[in-house]
Amino acid sequence: MVNVDNYKKIIHELGDKITIVAVSKTKPVEDIQALYNLGQRDFGENYVQELEEKYSRLPKDIRWHFIGHLQSNKVKQVAAFVQLIHGVDSLKLLKEINKQAEKNNRTIDCLLQVHIAEEETKFGFDEQELLNTNWNELKELKNIRVVGLMGMASFTDDMNKVRQEFRYLKLLFDKYSKLTILSMGMSSDYKIAIEEGSNMVRIGSLLFGERK
Repeated sequence: MVNVDNYKKIIHELGDKITIVAVSKTKPVEDIQALYNLGQRDFGENYVQELEEKYSRLPKDIRWHFIGHLQSNKVKQVAAFVQLIHGVDSLKLLKEINKQAEKNNRTIDCLLQVHIAEEETKFGFDEQELLNTNWNELKELKNIRVVGLMGMASFTDDMNKVRQEFRYLKLLFDKYSKLTILSMGMSSDYKIAIEEGSNMVRIGSLLFGERK
């Protein structure tokens, strides 16, 4: 069930400078359609099979974001239609996205995931790996565009810690003038993320209710 009041409030609050990605994983197509009817176009999914099914059943002008951990062998299943891949954490994955995008005669936008949280379970580049990235090698991949960075803060009630992690990611982001998207912040911490420079937030439970 879509929380229309929350959606309208967040849209009003954030204006048009911040992209809201509605995290619709595990939610039925009816809920996505309801949010679409209110004007929402950016939706985020975590699972390839679920994304494929929803893509086949919903309006084709939806901008689908893959926000989960994408395995190389699953890229081909979404390469024909995915708008932005958020969690790219290796050059190997970038090369596979490029290969599958070329087969589909497309260019796919990607965000490099940076590991900013303390939990070991989160994926991503660390600062040194990012600094060691050969950007000239990336330019040779003609069917992808690395357009920004994304990161997920620690799962904690300590909002000062969350703020520090977001601030750290913004400092890294500022080192790369060609990048335009800084994706950080979710339902619980998006306000802090925006204060620290995020221009793309991933919001699920505030729009769709808690996951069952």
